[in-house]
Amino acid sequence: MKTPVATRPPVMPRGRGSAENPVGRFDSLERTADLEQVAHDGEYLAALERPPTRYMSDASRSIVSENDSPDIAFRYSVNPYRGCEHGCAYCYARPTHEYLGHSGGLDFESVIYVKEHAPALFRERLAKKDWAGEPIAFSGVTDCYQPIEREKRLTRGCLEVARDCGQPVTIVTKNALVTRDLDILAEMAAKNLARVGVSITTLDAGLARSLEPRTSTPTARLRAIRELADAGVPVRVMHAPVIPGLNDEEMPAVLAAAKEAGATAANYVMLRLPWSVRPVFLDWLEQCAPTKRDRVLNRIGSVRGGKLNDPRFGDRHRGEGVHADAIADTFKLFTRKLGLDVKRPPLSRGHFRRPGRPGQKRLFD
Repeated sequence: MKTPVATRPPVMPRGRGSAENPVGRFDSLERTADLEQVAHDGEYLAALERPPTRYMSDASRSIVSENDSPDIAFRYSVNPYRGCEHGCAYCYARPTHEYLGHSGGLDFESVIYVKEHAPALFRERLAKKDWAGEPIAFSGVTDCYQPIEREKRLTRGCLEVARDCGQPVTIVTKNALVTRDLDILAEMAAKNLARVGVSITTLDAGLARSLEPRTSTPTARLRAIRELADAGVPVRVMHAPVIPGLNDEEMPAVLAAAKEAGATAANYVMLRLPWSVRPVFLDWLEQCAPTKRDRVLNRIGSVRGGKLNDPRFGDRHRGEGVHADAIADTFKLFTRKLGLDVKRPPLSRGHFRRPGRPGQKRLFD
């Protein structure tokens, strides 16, 4: 496997987090656009500036994934979509698209796989005899409330299954669309069956627009926290990722704004740049924050042992060194000051009732 190489397109796409399609680890060919024959075709070139999003049917036969990573808080997760139209330049999930034969760059945010049968597959998994109602995380890889969810409603369908079965769930999202499902989430939260984490990377609307081009504004996310909290749904603010030299100094303000909106807990994750994420993020720096480039790269190196990425379990989410320790100390200080460091009890598994398989009657509840 090789390190992805940046391949700049002939035209900078608008409204996208990536302006390139890095050569993936599993690609044997490198493609370079040759537009000499269409240089006079303004309409064609203009179309390249706004690449459309394509939606592909995902015929997966299962929906619940299991992981054994020692530094991830959940064991089971559900992802109704592969790829993410939010297009966050820093997204750690970009390399997952390479397994599908796509790039972790522009492909990741413009070729979205849709698991059309997600609710039925979810119900089928909960009906199995070996399932005992362990908590399940939504958005373990890609955001379950990305734009296509407005139309497909697959996340809502899965939540309806969870509510009917008393299945505890957690959700992490950076899209205010989550409030659409307040009716289900509030009902579940009243039984300690649901919690939501809202990711706020920055309070700067301009920075968010370029860094996370197709998701909700910081103001909308704070509003979502307030609406969730007012409905009785416990909310955790996720200051993620912390990008040294870019948004790390915003941590106190982000935590305070989230607390004021109703968040009751907090977490943060240090920027990770594995595989194809690296060239995408570095290109974003060059294009959108050139005056901060050197500072950001130096700070990233200071928390990653002189490198741009550290894949080691335990260290990859927090970093190491003086600057990483300062970020950790700041987080501890302000979460304690704001009351965001309270440990919450586990979600309830006592309400879980295995659903009957389609066409069968349940003999015993």
